[in-house]
Amino acid sequence: MLFATFAVWLFCLPKPLFKDSTATVVESKEGVMLGARIANDGQWRFPKMDSIPGRFEECILHFEDEYFYSHPGFNPVSMSKALWQNLTTKNRRGGSTLTQQVIRLSRKNKQRSYGEKLIEVFMATRLEAGYSKKEILNLYASYAPFGGNVVGLQTASWRYFGIPAEQLSWGQSAALAVLPNAPSLIFPGKNEVVFKQKRDRLLQKLFHEKIIDETTYQLAIEEPLPGKPFSLPELAPHFTEKVRKDFPGQRIASTININLQKKVNQLVKEHHYLLQQNEINNVAVLILDVNTKEVLAYVGNAASNSENDPYVDIITKPRSTGSILKPFLYASALDSGELLPDMLVADVPTSINGYSPENFDNQFYGAVPASVGLSRSLNIPAVRMLREYGLDRFYKRLQELQFSSINKPANHYGLSLILGGAEASLWEITNAYAGMASTLNYFTNTSSEYRTSDFQQPKYVKNEGVSFGKKRENGTVFNAGAIYKTFEAMREVNRPQGEENWSFFNDSQPIAWKTGTSFGFKDAWAVGVTPKYAIGVWVGNADGEGRPGLTGVQAAAPVLFDVLNVLPNSGWFKTPYDDLAETEICSKSGHLAGVYCDEIATEWIPKEGIKTAPCAYHKQIFLDASEQFQVNSSCYALSEMHQKNWFTLPPTMEYYYTSKHPEYKPLPPFQLNCLQEGEKKMEFIFPKRNETIVLPKNFDETINEVIFTLAHRDTETTVYWYLDQQFIGKTQTFHELAFQPKPGNYILTAVDKEGNEVTQQISISLASL
Repeated sequence: MLFATFAVWLFCLPKPLFKDSTATVVESKEGVMLGARIANDGQWRFPKMDSIPGRFEECILHFEDEYFYSHPGFNPVSMSKALWQNLTTKNRRGGSTLTQQVIRLSRKNKQRSYGEKLIEVFMATRLEAGYSKKEILNLYASYAPFGGNVVGLQTASWRYFGIPAEQLSWGQSAALAVLPNAPSLIFPGKNEVVFKQKRDRLLQKLFHEKIIDETTYQLAIEEPLPGKPFSLPELAPHFTEKVRKDFPGQRIASTININLQKKVNQLVKEHHYLLQQNEINNVAVLILDVNTKEVLAYVGNAASNSENDPYVDIITKPRSTGSILKPFLYASALDSGELLPDMLVADVPTSINGYSPENFDNQFYGAVPASVGLSRSLNIPAVRMLREYGLDRFYKRLQELQFSSINKPANHYGLSLILGGAEASLWEITNAYAGMASTLNYFTNTSSEYRTSDFQQPKYVKNEGVSFGKKRENGTVFNAGAIYKTFEAMREVNRPQGEENWSFFNDSQPIAWKTGTSFGFKDAWAVGVTPKYAIGVWVGNADGEGRPGLTGVQAAAPVLFDVLNVLPNSGWFKTPYDDLAETEICSKSGHLAGVYCDEIATEWIPKEGIKTAPCAYHKQIFLDASEQFQVNSSCYALSEMHQKNWFTLPPTMEYYYTSKHPEYKPLPPFQLNCLQEGEKKMEFIFPKRNETIVLPKNFDETINEVIFTLAHRDTETTVYWYLDQQFIGKTQTFHELAFQPKPGNYILTAVDKEGNEVTQQISISLASL
């Protein structure tokens, strides 16, 4: 019998003692509450406390259980007095210890009876045997009721005083200590006299027992009672919701920097006010530490009315990327040795399988350095670069950069992938840029080494630890030299209005940054990195409504630079000399210097760039004595020829390049009596080879004309046009010919007055309705 009783006693406590659902509580790195979400049962019950403040401990012990640290779980003297009073008077008195109250709370406050009291005593002794006094006290403070749906000291402290329990004064601690005994006292405007009397008697007891001095006592009794519950902090509501989904019912210490979060909140509020004037209602900002991959600030959306979707966490939602992926393509081409930083790339009318990209300003520049094409976010060079690099290869790079939202086959996106044809989240984009910076920093701060996991997902739980994987000799995605040169190009992007003279100020931060604007002005992006921080900004409307002026530079970039200004200065990235090669570069073409390049500069380029071809835009020509005509041995004496190196572009590139570069000099024409071999003097601009021309109809059912366009080195010549050997017209100076053909397949021919000829097969069809 004794053994059976002992066995029942030994196993009488349930495990765990409390199975109640708890609220999700999120704290900053410094321990400040960012926000909380109510428990599943509708109670504000914070997760169990680790310890309780000394003031509250003194208050609760002197009010409920003065002999707590000396009794075995029940107090025979108190129980005897309570029993006698209950039997001899109409007043009811409880004799339960705090340990017994913990048991009663765990048993869901079953109806009081003498039998239930015996069970509580029995289980209380077991609780004392298995838990320390501090643990029991923490259980009481965590699960005691404090009125309404407020459970636990920490919850009550926030709800009734708007501060953590550690900051409670003596008056506040005393008020909360008397509440579990009579939770109904808390209703504002009711029972305030009784509530104050209870609190003040406890404070007087503390004074008489010299727990507090007279001054503290006088100040404490003058403190106001708690009234209407305070709202809990909402410093990062979308982040709090993200934590709730990942860690429901837990208290999470995050990596959020509280001061930075508050500053970014204020900046978003200010910009949101301005953006709303243009009916742009949503803003999101994410800041990462590039070296630890920790989330430092998280604003998932701007506070707004419910009609503007303020509860949508934009940071995690895929949106059209606009031009924000271009730096990854630039880095890919540098890394593979297919591109040099300032190599000239074509910016001319382009049609690829019916897809004809256009620059944002609807202009063509003929040829631009690749770095300028990136910094100015030109679309045509980017599309041509993607075609040359390979769509599938670049798609694989994006997967390595952890773009999980880009999850359809590469062919689904096509070449528009680089111009916003895919969707990605601000979380993914900011992380990818942070990974590039992390790779570069690690390489330059170690013995030129890489790691396997620089692009892993950011962390937001404090002290969780980030593993960047094992060391390796080559970059996981990009090598350091390609990343550095990409950042150098991004550094030259024109800053928004008001930031133009940033370099003249010593405290101004350099930053590698990029903007993006989706088709229809629906998404505006701005993402930037420094050696310490990655900043991602998205501006737009969550419902996808486009607005004029909703561009990366106009809407998102000002937010980016205001955020940058509140961050400590990071300086600029160290140069990764071990992954760069010093070599001679043609200043005009950006290629490796060829034998005919006159202006040569010594520059550091990614190592793989050494295998690119030398400059093909410079060639050696021979001129007559006046240097106005090209000549050769068929028409001019060798001894009288003038030899010169000449920078010359293909006809189509030259056609557009000349208007933007007055200093450019086209090749001089050949002297009339000279034989010419192999020179390409003219080239079709439209239509391009293998391009199908689609003829749309007007509203009156008439078919629009086609504008055939051609570039010719000699601006004074006359060009004669033929369609299947039938003459259709001639042009001079500007070689554009309007013609209305019928659907079908044709041979288009252009012949200049010197007899030079270009021919191309074309296909013409009617647009389908």
